[in-house]
Amino acid sequence: MREVIVEADGGSRGNPGPAGYGAVVFADDHVRVLAERKEYVGVTTNNVAEYRGLIAGLEAATELGARVVTVRMDSKLVVEQMSGRWKIKHASMIPLAEQARRLVAGFDRVSFTWIPRAENSHADRLANEAMDDGALVGTVRESRAAGYMPGDQVAVGETAQGTYSPGWTGAIGRPTRLLLLRHGQTELSVQRRYSGRGNPPLTELGREQADRAAKMLAAKGDIAAVVSSPLQRARSTAEAAATALDVPLRILDGLIETDFGQWEGLTFAEAAQRDPALHADWLGDPSIPAPGGESFDQVRERIEGVRRDLVALYPGENIVVVSHVTPIKTLLQLALGVGPSLLYRLHLDLASLCIAEFYPDGGASVRLVNDTSYL
Repeated sequence: MREVIVEADGGSRGNPGPAGYGAVVFADDHVRVLAERKEYVGVTTNNVAEYRGLIAGLEAATELGARVVTVRMDSKLVVEQMSGRWKIKHASMIPLAEQARRLVAGFDRVSFTWIPRAENSHADRLANEAMDDGALVGTVRESRAAGYMPGDQVAVGETAQGTYSPGWTGAIGRPTRLLLLRHGQTELSVQRRYSGRGNPPLTELGREQADRAAKMLAAKGDIAAVVSSPLQRARSTAEAAATALDVPLRILDGLIETDFGQWEGLTFAEAAQRDPALHADWLGDPSIPAPGGESFDQVRERIEGVRRDLVALYPGENIVVVSHVTPIKTLLQLALGVGPSLLYRLHLDLASLCIAEFYPDGGASVRLVNDTSYL
């Protein structure tokens, strides 16, 4: 993959207001769609959402192995700032612009072109779909805060299957049960290399693992949906599960793996040799990012948002969440209410299953960790 076209957009309903972004990567013929990204980003401004869309589009182009990128956006501000003709004055956009520039530096050539809104309809549609998701989340959260969900006929102490006992934890209500499935094997996992935002496919064994996990989940039944990280190894695993269960598949960008930056593709020993002091500090301090990458604290922040949205979107339901080592460990960390040491001490096998429950009253529990009995 040599040359691609990235179109991105962002918007907010109110400024600031509920915001989302969309990004699409076309082949150089401007016809074939190679990747799409969209995400609700909470309450923020149009400009922040537009930068987030640009970043998502550049990340997708990186995953596709592009070397030359043409960026087309209807945001005059983002195009002019990224072209170096306008200064960045708002503090909230400075780190976003820096993140975008780091991504730009990874390509051979990137150009920025302003286009009229009418020519950016694909990305605009994705951004509006993301904002629609946000509106749904907000409605559900407000209903939960008021103690009522439309169509909710189940009283405290009962479930659709019968009497519910909150157990010794004291948590009340029906939890949203997350069946946390790690993706199957890739070549990088075979070689035990840092595999973050890279996009290797599943190996033959990885596809077999995904199929076996899908059959296990289908046998369980009573699953409302499958949600997945956008990366190929997770999506392939999730598609197998969604097909076996005959339920919708939803892609959530927030479930993506940690960005390991310049350590991507290196082994533990190679990363430690390359940056010995930084690597040692990184292993003990979740606030320290990999060079050019993301810290575990940053991962936790976005995963907390994903957890809140999943509980709001699927109240009292069972859903399969297909993701990666760090996001799954972080969800377990949140359920257990423990510190970051869990990230370094817990082992998760490829295609393993964990189960965490999150209750409407804020309670949580972990029911299963690293099950591989079906493989």
